[in-house]
Amino acid sequence: MNSKKIDLLGIVLLLTAMMTWASSFIALKSAIGPMGPMSVVFGRMIVASLCFVYFIKGFTKLEFTKKDIKYILLMTAFEPCLYFIFEAKALQYTTASQAGMITSMMPLMTAIGAGIALKEVIGKRLLTGSAIAVLGAIWLSLSAQSSENALNPLLGNTLEFLAMVCGAWYAIAIRYLSQRFSALFLTAAQAFVGAIFFLPLALWEYNTLEMHPTMETVGWIFYLGIVVTIGGYGMFNLALSRIEASKASVFVNLIPVFTVFLAYLFLGETLNPTEMMASGVILFGVVVSQMPNLNPYQKKNV
Repeated sequence: MNSKKIDLLGIVLLLTAMMTWASSFIALKSAIGPMGPMSVVFGRMIVASLCFVYFIKGFTKLEFTKKDIKYILLMTAFEPCLYFIFEAKALQYTTASQAGMITSMMPLMTAIGAGIALKEVIGKRLLTGSAIAVLGAIWLSLSAQSSENALNPLLGNTLEFLAMVCGAWYAIAIRYLSQRFSALFLTAAQAFVGAIFFLPLALWEYNTLEMHPTMETVGWIFYLGIVVTIGGYGMFNLALSRIEASKASVFVNLIPVFTVFLAYLFLGETLNPTEMMASGVILFGVVVSQMPNLNPYQKKNV
């Protein structure tokens, strides 16, 4: 049995995408204060869509099968549509650290879903690494100190869990699509569909909620639209064309770790020894999940 080599470029893309997505918790939480959550997400999608207008002519030359269209609809329905509804609402009710704990559930959901839908092999090493990383993420989230208020943690964490379910099935859909379409097109499709989907929700908030957007809020929206949406999803989609969905999703466990480090760098929060140890456990779990099978004595069926 031939072992697969570690894809260094794919891992770098995933690490950078996770760092970018970790920063979105700070940006989204900051922007949602003066504005409604759906309005923030709509602004994010509009900004991202404008960046892709130049490429529309090239996209019209692509050919699609019925299966392609089905997977594109599934991809965009799960993420950005349903995913951002659940996550934006979740951050209204729970803290970023508690939401980070829920994100650690996504790898196991994706691994199981990929095994069923894509017939990907779910190896013992992947399951072991995922389990270690999940335990580390839970440990980190429980020990992390947050200054954010949690109005209804149970509701918020439930909504974040639903977001992770959507994220898992998004990763499975993108695994198929990335074999046929570029990361540029797939990211653009998410932005265009997201802008259309969130428009009526943003209009409803505009007419029902009192909002006070500031220049800082606008800046966060542009950051979310350009850096997080285009950069983060573009790198993640490209990585999924090189690495199996079940393995790539394990990197989601790094989001709580990166969030803690970003909070330290930009907000002056410090890491206590427990948080540092929990971060190390998550990193160890990710490393275990990515290690190739080096056992030369695997038994063969006779």
